[in-house]
Amino acid sequence: MKETRRDFLKKSGGCALGMVALATQMHHLGAMSAMAQRVIDSQSAGGDSYKALVLLFWSGGNDGNNMVIPNHSDSTVSNYDAYATARNTQGLAIPQAQLLPISVPRISNLTYGLHPSLGPQTINGTTIVNNGIHELYGLGKLAIVPNVGNLVRPLTKAQYQSSAFQKPYQLFSHSDQVNQAQTSISNTQAFTGWGGKLADRMNTANNPTGLIPMVTSIAGSQLFTAGQTTLPLAIADSNTSLANVLNPAGFGTAPTGSTLARLNAFNALRQQDLSANYIAAASHVTDLAMQANAALQTSQEVTVTFPATSIGRQFKQVARLIKKRLDLNVNRQIFYVQIGGFDTHTSQLTGQVNLFTQFSQAMRAFYDEMVVQGVSNDVTTFTLSDFGRTLNPAGSGATVGSDHAWGNHMFVMGGSVLGGDFYGSLRPDGTGTYFPTLVQGGLDDTDSGTAPRGRWIPTTSVDQYASTFARWFGLSPSDQASVFPNLVNFPGTFSQLNFLP
Repeated sequence: MKETRRDFLKKSGGCALGMVALATQMHHLGAMSAMAQRVIDSQSAGGDSYKALVLLFWSGGNDGNNMVIPNHSDSTVSNYDAYATARNTQGLAIPQAQLLPISVPRISNLTYGLHPSLGPQTINGTTIVNNGIHELYGLGKLAIVPNVGNLVRPLTKAQYQSSAFQKPYQLFSHSDQVNQAQTSISNTQAFTGWGGKLADRMNTANNPTGLIPMVTSIAGSQLFTAGQTTLPLAIADSNTSLANVLNPAGFGTAPTGSTLARLNAFNALRQQDLSANYIAAASHVTDLAMQANAALQTSQEVTVTFPATSIGRQFKQVARLIKKRLDLNVNRQIFYVQIGGFDTHTSQLTGQVNLFTQFSQAMRAFYDEMVVQGVSNDVTTFTLSDFGRTLNPAGSGATVGSDHAWGNHMFVMGGSVLGGDFYGSLRPDGTGTYFPTLVQGGLDDTDSGTAPRGRWIPTTSVDQYASTFARWFGLSPSDQASVFPNLVNFPGTFSQLNFLP
């Protein structure tokens, strides 16, 4: 049967959009229509100044208990001895002498320690170029938010163990807890991420002439990037040059062969039948992709050397796009990068050495590149994960690991970060701290009885944590509830989580 022009355009448009990686949400017709209706006129490239958020997701559930460790020996139940008692016998404790020391002014200047892989690393007797993120803590460019997790509302242990209080659904399940961390909604399923919803609210005012979406993933399609009217961008890491990330295959400009003829036909057909909403929307999104592709054909490489790892290449690609921000007409950007492998039921000690080294060195290279670009104060990088892991080890010896838990410790990095300290919301039981008590069956453990595992009930919710970034990013207070509907359950958030101005 002979194809109509409309049939051909639908197929060609879908193909091209897929190739330029702008079709991750094309089945949402509303998203395409919203982009098609965006006014591109004489407005300036909006916003007050450039700002970017970069989410690093630790996929699999990182064991924060071996990442941020008490390094003091006072009488508290959160000291090094409590940590070692819980983990030494089965071989999961990090020796105290190996910890990278940090002080915490907001917790009576107590000393804590970071995992040794978060500092300078030596290969064949030579210290590698990047010094890791431990040094940034001392420089006031890295903050720590302990015991963060998915919550519907604050919970004490007694409330958790009571059926009368609402808890996040499907606790300790990877897929469910990933979804809740990326949507900040734990009382029901959600299909839009808080990064995408943030872009929904801020894109028109801040990037009115932007050539690419506000949200970009370097790790494939993610729930975090999905909004109601936001069409996210998903591109390859730095192994692919910017000139090729949006370059449609088979639509070339060579004077011989069929590719030029195909390109000319495609361009002509995209101007036909624009009265149809579907076709007009697809044509407009493709126009934006082709404009962005043209802008990305020339770029200047980053200055800092990034690690040749997957997470290093993802951060490098983010740095490249930030360096092109003026050509792309963007004043606000949100990025998603990811490192997997944190489901360490076994062989955790060697696994974490490798993973911590990778993300620490990549984060440090990214921070240093932002300094070189002169935007370190305008770019904030932060971490999230499915959940933490049990204080009580799983197994013993060389294969020792840990199991699924709940609250976890997070890093926040950037020139505007009020670093060199811990932040969080105080425990709801009035004990006056937000670092968990490292006692199995204790105040913070979900379990009691004969075999508690040490699964910390979070004291800071993802809603509180995420909304602090949104406020710094420029989200209007009146829009907070639309992006974080459960934030109302956590009063006093910004007076406590003030790690950003």
